[in-house]
Amino acid sequence: MNDDDSLFKLWVYLSATPLAGLTVTLTAYCIAYAIYTRARLHPLANPVLLSVVAIVILLKATNTNYATYFGGAQFVHFLLGPAVVGLAVPLAREWENVKRLALPIAGALIVGALVAIGSAVGLAYLFGASPSTISALATKSVTAPIAMGIAEHIGGVPALAAVFAVTTGIIGATVGKYVLDAVGVRAWRARGFALGIAAHGIGTARAFQVNPVAGAYAALAFGLHGALAALLLPLLWRFIARALSSG
Repeated sequence: MNDDDSLFKLWVYLSATPLAGLTVTLTAYCIAYAIYTRARLHPLANPVLLSVVAIVILLKATNTNYATYFGGAQFVHFLLGPAVVGLAVPLAREWENVKRLALPIAGALIVGALVAIGSAVGLAYLFGASPSTISALATKSVTAPIAMGIAEHIGGVPALAAVFAVTTGIIGATVGKYVLDAVGVRAWRARGFALGIAAHGIGTARAFQVNPVAGAYAALAFGLHGALAALLLPLLWRFIARALSSG
């Protein structure tokens, strides 16, 4: 028996166990993070991007469907809840500054949320996207679980909304630094808040890697934007859909 046959049989055995998805996920991320640190935390070497690409290639090469993979990867998915709750700890250290900046924060949240929705919906409409695609795109800057729920409520495809949300997070975390540098945003609070609104959890993770203050404000924006979108976007969508249909 040659080495190729042995490796194939080993993969067939592992893919039938729940630990396969977990092992693949953790291994891919560890390798991607090692590359990221070797690249001195360069945004283009984002570990989420690298690990997602590696996992997709592996699943495609082995003809493994997503449901089988997720059977093990769901353990990591379960930990997202406690991780989000843990974001309150660094935010608590900034609480006095948050209260002092409450008005600018509220203004930035509203403007950022409207721009995130308006830019996606407007461009999709101009390029002739279908109504279900436009609905899914409207939630692109909200974290995937919330985006899926909103999309289902407003006539979008939840799976498509999740893809758009994850893609937006990766792109935001990768190029956010260059955009903020180009427009002259230097304050860590402002940079973090912008990443949290535009790129939700993945952008927040990137902000924490760069600066703890930026991470705290990214976490604040991430949470507030998710709550605001869940409450208001289904109501706002009635007017948006009416405007699109009349246009």
